Amino acid sequence: MEISKKSRRVLSVFVLAMLNVSVMASLRNLPLVAEYGLGAISYFVLVALFFLIPCALVSAELATGWPKEGGIYIWVREALGDRWGFLAIWIQWAHSLPWYPVILSFVASTIAYVFNPTLANNPYFVLAIILVSFWGMTLLNYLGIRTSSLFSTIGVIVGTIIPGLFIITLGASWLLQGHPVQTELSLSAIIPHPENINNLVFLAGMFLAFAGLEVTASLAADVKDPQRNYPRAIMLAAIIVFAIFMLGSLSIAIVIPKDQITLAGGLMEAFFAFFQKYNIEWVLPPLAILLVIGAIAEVNAWIIGPVKGLHATSVHGNLPPTFQKLNKHDTPTSLLLFQAIIVTLAALIFLKMPSVSAGFWILSAMAAQSYLIMYILMFIAAIRLRYTKPHVPRAYKIPYPHKGIWIACVVGILASIFGIIISFVPPSQFATGSLWTYEILLILSLFVMCGIPLIIYQLRKPQWRAKL
Repeated sequence: MEISKKSRRVLSVFVLAMLNVSVMASLRNLPLVAEYGLGAISYFVLVALFFLIPCALVSAELATGWPKEGGIYIWVREALGDRWGFLAIWIQWAHSLPWYPVILSFVASTIAYVFNPTLANNPYFVLAIILVSFWGMTLLNYLGIRTSSLFSTIGVIVGTIIPGLFIITLGASWLLQGHPVQTELSLSAIIPHPENINNLVFLAGMFLAFAGLEVTASLAADVKDPQRNYPRAIMLAAIIVFAIFMLGSLSIAIVIPKDQITLAGGLMEAFFAFFQKYNIEWVLPPLAILLVIGAIAEVNAWIIGPVKGLHATSVHGNLPPTFQKLNKHDTPTSLLLFQAIIVTLAALIFLKMPSVSAGFWILSAMAAQSYLIMYILMFIAAIRLRYTKPHVPRAYKIPYPHKGIWIACVVGILASIFGIIISFVPPSQFATGSLWTYEILLILSLFVMCGIPLIIYQLRKPQWRAKL
């Protein structure tokens, strides 16, 4: 919905922080973090300092300098040209393709725990839930997105914040009552001592958990005194997300042994252990329903957004005219259909992996790697725009004219490169099948995600440009 300048309201630091929390916080990531126990604190701090904060500050400067519709496409296009702008927006869209099966596998495992917990590890059941859920939401979005934002907002509160606080409360109660703890709780445990590099690979998942701030950065101009208050909002959001992730993951770690945590079903396994101990198993089905609502609301919030961004580039002639089609609800139907087909193919990986957890992880790694490439383009664009268009007014500007932008962007680029490289190392916590298969899948995924838009751009035709 477009808001006129007259009706636009100034956002408070708290409101903007909550918007950022809704982008980053997802309970499906808790089992991923639980693998590290208390050591996750150190990893979270490192990812926040070297990735989250640079992303937030750079996104705010670019969004307030170039607030046009198109986001990352406009920013990179202004700095590096239309080819790289198209690549950036394509990657922002394409990274979500393997991400959808990941979060919907969480939905499948959650539903399984209501009817038959053994189904959580059945790849055919997981695949069926993924396909039914995603195609259902795709058809729903054909009808327009008038109510989707309201549904997603309510869903995040009901299905993420409330269950998150619930599992934290249960974890605290578990400790206070002196029940057996399955992870080390000591000061020395905060400093991780990985036995080998395979124990570090879940860091890539943490990068993905903190990604997405460029989506809300466009609201930085609506904050009173953005130079001062936008960083405060980001820090507040980081603290809230840190608390939910850290305390929620510890609640899982204290009741489930590290070698028994599954990435897709770990959250429900922890809830089941709590409820069984307290003889309140009847709470599990209604809680599962809330978690399903939260996960579906999160997917629904993302399913049309990137497609709309990609549609904006099609109008500029970067995609064939068939992808420019809109129905009476202004929904890009061809792009939605194309997206659903690709997600269906990506979901088939669950049938080829040794376990649901392996499929969950490799799809997370694919999404993280491609998204980090987009961030590298964003950081490079931010540096270039400081020199090529220094007079463009920015409501928020990173302090220290050139030194600040260089530090933020170089740190962000190095962190992104590290995240991409570490994703190539298979995790030691569970089997991922053949090492060659694992590496080839990731390498092919990167080449396909980056190669397709460059090929499309090279083959584009003048008649593709929409007549406005």
